[in-house]
Amino acid sequence: MADVVLQTHLSDVGEPKRGKVRDVYDLGEELLIVATDRISAFDVVLPTAIPDKGKVLTQISLFWFQQMAGVVENHVVEADASKYPEPLKKYQDVLEGRSMIVRKASVYPVECVVRGYVSGSAWSEYRKSGSICGIKLPEGLVESAKLDVPIFTPTTKAEEGHDLAITIEEMQEIVGPELTQELSTLTVNIYRKAAESAEKRGIIIADTKFEFGRYNGKTILIDECLTPDSSRFWSIKGYRPGQGQDSYDKQIVRDYLNTLDWDKTYPGPELPPEIIEKARARYVEILEIITGKGLK
Repeated sequence: MADVVLQTHLSDVGEPKRGKVRDVYDLGEELLIVATDRISAFDVVLPTAIPDKGKVLTQISLFWFQQMAGVVENHVVEADASKYPEPLKKYQDVLEGRSMIVRKASVYPVECVVRGYVSGSAWSEYRKSGSICGIKLPEGLVESAKLDVPIFTPTTKAEEGHDLAITIEEMQEIVGPELTQELSTLTVNIYRKAAESAEKRGIIIADTKFEFGRYNGKTILIDECLTPDSSRFWSIKGYRPGQGQDSYDKQIVRDYLNTLDWDKTYPGPELPPEIIEKARARYVEILEIITGKGLK
């Protein structure tokens, strides 16, 4: 499993494009996306991986892609590694559960963020200006407060470093008014359906982000979908407005790193075994809650 932990080596498939977490192989007409066990914090990929993290991200994404089939088409062609074409079949043991073959879409150059609660950077911005991405909000909101209606708060799509928040008007300048309206509507509709589904399982989806692209003249959902790396999941039982919430994500890792004398630049520090195990357990837990199934 060493190849999967930090990067994949499919020697006769070509060199992948490596992201913070995913390795993407060009198969010609399609792409192979492999979710590794790499973990990033403060925009730095750490030297220590979280076992099975890539499987969790892939399996949660596949669950939500299926759930959203009636709302928007997605890029998934095949996720059963036993059905992959040659020469991928020889790597079935490595690829199973953490990969998918997807359509090649023309990726829109924006991240589509939707917020149902005031948290994270949105809370910081609200405290300063009373608004989020140019959207004026009611006075007197507290941290983690639920919004009356979800709001669409797009960002730039950065290859490296932080995505930058932009206003609807700025997004219109990038992709045009019609596509802005389409993506805004899709993003909120997906969020509403997912939030309703998650609440039945005792989970709040505070916010999340999506990526979209164009394929055969249609907008489709790509990349990942409603995972712990792209969303804030909170327990309904533990939800307390007026404070930060305990999230089902890599917050355990961030909290540990904040105790260290580290300047948040590359290379990051190694993670101790107890932090690795706690983080892995957290990822697996949210997979089981959301999908009702264990790790494959």
